[in-house]
Amino acid sequence: MKFLSKTFAAASIASAAIVAGPAAAQVSGNIAVVNPPATIAASSALNTAYQQIGTTYSSQITQIQQKQQQAQTLLQQLDSNNDGNLDQTEQQAAQNAPQAQQIQTLEREIAQLSNQIDSARVYAIEQILQQYGAALQTVTTADNIQVVLSPDGVSWSAPAANINQKVVAALNARVPSVQITPPQDWQPSQQAVGVYQQVQQILMVAASRQQAASQQQQQQPAQPTGR
Repeated sequence: MKFLSKTFAAASIASAAIVAGPAAAQVSGNIAVVNPPATIAASSALNTAYQQIGTTYSSQITQIQQKQQQAQTLLQQLDSNNDGNLDQTEQQAAQNAPQAQQIQTLEREIAQLSNQIDSARVYAIEQILQQYGAALQTVTTADNIQVVLSPDGVSWSAPAANINQKVVAALNARVPSVQITPPQDWQPSQQAVGVYQQVQQILMVAASRQQAASQQQQQQPAQPTGR
């Protein structure tokens, strides 16, 4: 859950990183490879939506972080040997401890707050997803592509076969922005929820890589300056 506050910045960082392939790539033959969740994650509409959600739901994000800290403090009280984990004996003892009920209450409250943020994100993705097919058609028609494959079904492909960036550009043209407030009776589609989960994984990986690169840069010794 600590990732919540980092997701919005990661969305912007990921835009340049997750879309593989050279910018001027030409499709090799009539077969191309595209990663739909990656193109949606890199779209301008989603990045803007995530930034707006971070502002609109800043109160919920703060409350989530506070409640997570409260739950962590209660868990530490149940860790009798202070080893950072609850072993079987500690878990059995915790069942009747007052902290257990308090933790369950906090977890329910965290889930309710998180659902508000998740719903806004899924709603944004669903709107982009509705334009994905037309965006892909634009690219395949322009490049005379006959077959489009998913990366999962390809053992190897030349970089020129990757059309992620072209699909992102087509998405940006078709859906420059989306709404982040779902209608009152809105229910997310199963497809949108699935794509949301994949997008979140992509953003988490991008954020982890960015953090690792930042740490590595900080650990590098300063180079002596010449006279």
